[in-house]
Amino acid sequence: MDSTVIPVSKLRGFLIELFKEVGLNNSHSEIVADSILCAELRGVKSHGLVRVSTYIERVEKKATNINAKIKTEKIKKATALINADHGFGQIAGFYGMKLAITLAKKYGVGLVGIKNSNHFGIASFYSMLALKHDMIGIVFTNSSPAIAPYGSSVPLLGTNPLSIAIPSLKEKPIILDMSTSVVARGKIRLAKLKKQKIPFGWALDPAGRDTDDPDLALKGSLVPIGGPKGSGLSLIIDILCGVLTNTCLTGEVKNVTDMTGPSKTGHLFCAINIDDFIEKDVFKSNIDEIIRKIKSLPSINNLQIFLPGEIENNLEEKTLREGINLDSNLIDEFNSLASRYKIKNLI
Repeated sequence: MDSTVIPVSKLRGFLIELFKEVGLNNSHSEIVADSILCAELRGVKSHGLVRVSTYIERVEKKATNINAKIKTEKIKKATALINADHGFGQIAGFYGMKLAITLAKKYGVGLVGIKNSNHFGIASFYSMLALKHDMIGIVFTNSSPAIAPYGSSVPLLGTNPLSIAIPSLKEKPIILDMSTSVVARGKIRLAKLKKQKIPFGWALDPAGRDTDDPDLALKGSLVPIGGPKGSGLSLIIDILCGVLTNTCLTGEVKNVTDMTGPSKTGHLFCAINIDDFIEKDVFKSNIDEIIRKIKSLPSINNLQIFLPGEIENNLEEKTLREGINLDSNLIDEFNSLASRYKIKNLI
C-alpha cells in the first residue's frame, strides 16, 4: 500500500481546520487535534488518526453533542464533578485534568470526576498534563463492554484504561498507559481494518475459545490481564468512572462506533502535588536514581530494558522530527472529509 510522510505541523493544522468546520471553536479544535496526534506520535495508532472519521460521524449523527456546555456541577475542597453534556471526551478530559491540577496546587491533591462524556482518546494525553506542574497525574476511564467477568463468557466490563505519569529530573518521565485487557480493542479493530490476523491470547470468540480472527474477537471477549486480577481491576475502574460520577452502571457504556446516542462514558482525574509530600527536586532525583538502577540490571538476552512510556517517548521524539507516515487510504479518507467540509485537501 502506498504511503506518504507528512509533517506533524501540517497534520495538526489540517485537523484543527477540519474540526472547526465540524463545529468546534479554535481552542477546542486544538485540544481534539493534539489528543489525536499524541496517540499517533506515541505509536498508539488505534486511538490516533484512524478515529477522526468516527468522531466526525458521531457529530453528524448527533451521538456527540457539538454544542456541549461543560459545567462544573459540584466542587468541594479537593474534589469536583464536571458534566460534559455528551460532548467531545477530549475537551472534557482536558478541562478535568486542568481543574485537578488547580485543586492540587491548593490542597495537595485534586480529584475530578466527569460524567456524560464520550471516548477521550489516549489516557496518557491527560496524565502527562500534570508533569508540566511537577505533579503526578492519574487517569481512569470506563468503556463499552469488551471483557467477560472472570468465569463468564459474556462481555460486560470495558477495557477501562488507566494512565499514571510520574515526573523525573534528568531522565525521561515514567508514563504508564494500559488497558485492563491484554491488548486494547482498538488494536483488534486496526487489525480488522488491515485484514490481518491477531496473535492468539488476545481475545476469545463468542463461544469463549482462543481466536486469531479479529472479526470473531470483536464479537467475543478480550482476555483480561492476569485473569481474575485484570477482571477485578476493570470492575473497580468501571465503578469509579461510571457509578461514582452517576453516569451509568457496569455494561451500559456504548461503543464509540455506536451512533444511536451518547456513549455514557465517565472519567476520573487525579493530580498529586509532590511538594506537599516531599521537595519536588528530591523526588524527581530519586526517580532518576530508580530509572538508572532498573536500566543497569542484567538483561535477558542482552536486550535493552525499557521503563513504562520510554518506548513511546522515544517514538514521539522521532516522529516529531521525521513526520507521520500515512497510507493512501487514510489520505483519501481525509481528502474526502476536506471536500465535504470545504477545506483544503491534506495533500
